[in-house]
Amino acid sequence: MGIKELIDLQLTMFLMILTGLFLRRLDIISEGGKISLTNLVIYVLLPCNIIKSFMITFNKSTLISFGVMLIISILIQIMCSILGRVLYVKCKPERRKVLQYATICSNAGFLGNPIAESVFGAMGLAYASIFLIPQRIIMWSAGVATFTESPDKKTLIKKVLTHPCIVAVFIGVIFMFTQVHLPGFLDTSIKSLSTCSTSLSMIVIGTILADIDFKTLINKTLFYYTVLRLVILPLVVWCGCMIFRIDTLVTGVAVILTAMPAGTTTGILAAKYNGDSIFATKCIIFSTIASLVSTPIWSLILTKGVEIK
Repeated sequence: MGIKELIDLQLTMFLMILTGLFLRRLDIISEGGKISLTNLVIYVLLPCNIIKSFMITFNKSTLISFGVMLIISILIQIMCSILGRVLYVKCKPERRKVLQYATICSNAGFLGNPIAESVFGAMGLAYASIFLIPQRIIMWSAGVATFTESPDKKTLIKKVLTHPCIVAVFIGVIFMFTQVHLPGFLDTSIKSLSTCSTSLSMIVIGTILADIDFKTLINKTLFYYTVLRLVILPLVVWCGCMIFRIDTLVTGVAVILTAMPAGTTTGILAAKYNGDSIFATKCIIFSTIASLVSTPIWSLILTKGVEIK
């Protein structure tokens, strides 16, 4: 993928985000409609997207790469958990909870998959699905614990194992190992639904941006967090992968997903567990807007020397 094609891709995503913003501002997509679209993406389109990503020829090299990606993701989650505990000690408790969770849990699960596929192709999406397993586990354990007491083990296991994207990973891995070919109508349905994932994901991001007053976003703490989330953390991951000579495609996916903005669940949990929900929303919006600039830059850097499959 050349620079021109990559810029076209980012501009296309930006245009889709603007479409969602204007549709929300014009109330063509209502608040209830935004929730419905979000659920459609999470429960149907992303799972189909993940299953499709595993419909690849399996070999020993693929298995090793998946293992490396899983280890990298686990180490990143450990690093983010530690940083979340030590970087925000001077903040008020309500804001500290928000910043800790937003450092641990990015929006990679929602925004990362379509970007990984668009920038790095089908194999990039498969790597992204593996990368996200530790984060999905952490967000329902250590992540929730930043706002309240950790959920009991039964609740945690149920939330993780029944998450539609985790279920899709299990199904996809089975298909990859067995090399089972689905009936034509089912294969076509999954692939057709999968193609809708990127566009609807970007539209939903746009509807989120529409609900904020941009004049209130100038904040020193927000800037500090955003630089950490979008620049410093991915830079650390990139340097680590370079030092250990990790495969360029694995490196690219790991870095681009680490460079995702704050997760939308940050605001939901802050509101539910008496965190600073207004500040949480600003974290989501400010980092998301900033990612419209940082993501194309990281994409340009990471795609040099990567063979897109």
